[in-house]
Amino acid sequence: MYLSKDAFFLFLSRYTTNFMKGTFSTLLSLTLFSGFSGSCQVSQPVQTPGYTVSTASAPKRQSAKHILTGADQTEKYLPYLQGKRVGMVVNPTSIIGNTTSVDSLKALGVNIVKIFGPEHGFRGNASAGAKVDDSVDEKTGIPAISLYGKHHKPTPEDLSNIDIMIFDIQDVGVRFYTYINTLQRVMEACAENGKELMILDRPNPNGFYVDGPILEAKLKSGIGINPIPIVHGLTVGEYAQMLNGEGWLANKVICKLKIIKVANYVHSMPYTLPVKPSPNLNTQQSIMLYPTLCLFEGTILSQGRGTQFPFTVLGNPDLKGKYKFYFTPKSIKGMAETPLHQDKDCYGLDLRKYNTNKFRNTGKINLSWLMELYAAYPYKEKFFDYKQSNQMGNFDKLAGTENLRNQIIAGKSEEEIRQSWEPGLSQYKIMRKKYLLYQ
Repeated sequence: MYLSKDAFFLFLSRYTTNFMKGTFSTLLSLTLFSGFSGSCQVSQPVQTPGYTVSTASAPKRQSAKHILTGADQTEKYLPYLQGKRVGMVVNPTSIIGNTTSVDSLKALGVNIVKIFGPEHGFRGNASAGAKVDDSVDEKTGIPAISLYGKHHKPTPEDLSNIDIMIFDIQDVGVRFYTYINTLQRVMEACAENGKELMILDRPNPNGFYVDGPILEAKLKSGIGINPIPIVHGLTVGEYAQMLNGEGWLANKVICKLKIIKVANYVHSMPYTLPVKPSPNLNTQQSIMLYPTLCLFEGTILSQGRGTQFPFTVLGNPDLKGKYKFYFTPKSIKGMAETPLHQDKDCYGLDLRKYNTNKFRNTGKINLSWLMELYAAYPYKEKFFDYKQSNQMGNFDKLAGTENLRNQIIAGKSEEEIRQSWEPGLSQYKIMRKKYLLYQ
């Protein structure tokens, strides 16, 4: 039996009460709208110190297995939310089928009392780094607390009327992507205030490799907190287990976790995001290039902010004559109001058609572009000098080490650079295995 999306929600609205009482089991055996199907078998969670993981297999009736996010598998967690006051850490990537998880779960009768939004805000309309104020969500009337404004961590007052928190945000698997920092602060707040955190896990589009230097403690910042490489190879659920297991939460507190696993997923699988995870990662190409190209935010080169194709191009006005390709950054509300080199032609590399399967084949970020463009840039002393513009970042904090900048300046080979990442990178790969939920 197949239901349209509208018919599905109409059907649910009539039977939500009975479902919440545990009698509406027939709904769970229906095949629902695109991208979302459910099994009437509710898993028995595996108990592990500090967290619970839902391990139910995918629906048996599917002839071809499809990845199902934790959020999509509502039958695994709706009964657990019955009678609880729920807080949700969400953004536009938090969807069930084609509808936001907040709207979907509210329609299913879940008592959502607060929404918490990370960088870019709950609805995702704030630019990178822009502070976001607390508000009331216009669509649902639910208070929306910003975790990228006055404070980055839920306060005891924020959590006072909440029984359980849900974290449902799509990550891209990179250390300097700030959603995992939001996760850490939420976990700390939950642990300190005796609240359980449910994670609706999602695939990592860059989860097929692990690479880059390990973050050095002296370079800890808002774009990197823990000693992990640039590409960490974990889902949000796996990373949460690592935060608990390695004692990285403040005062080594342990957050009680309940993780709803992704079904039919292993790390080697390609995964195309259905929703852009942030304003400037607006294509699958940009998501795959991001682990490499974000390093250029610590250089004088534009990464395409101020265009409709950010993180797929690299350029600078001073490279005119050395490269034919150019682009011109413009002010774009909600993406880049004052981009680096605004209204200037930037010459450099066009990577919009670059074969990103090379990352999969090599298991490595691409250092050659950094080495090439540094060699080509005529004013070497300006290349890494972030004091030139507030639109430049600190390269060392992005890289997690001072060594990479010094090695590029010194003309070291890629082999020499990679050797300097050891033994830390190999040690991390071994440690990572303890926390994997997927092969």
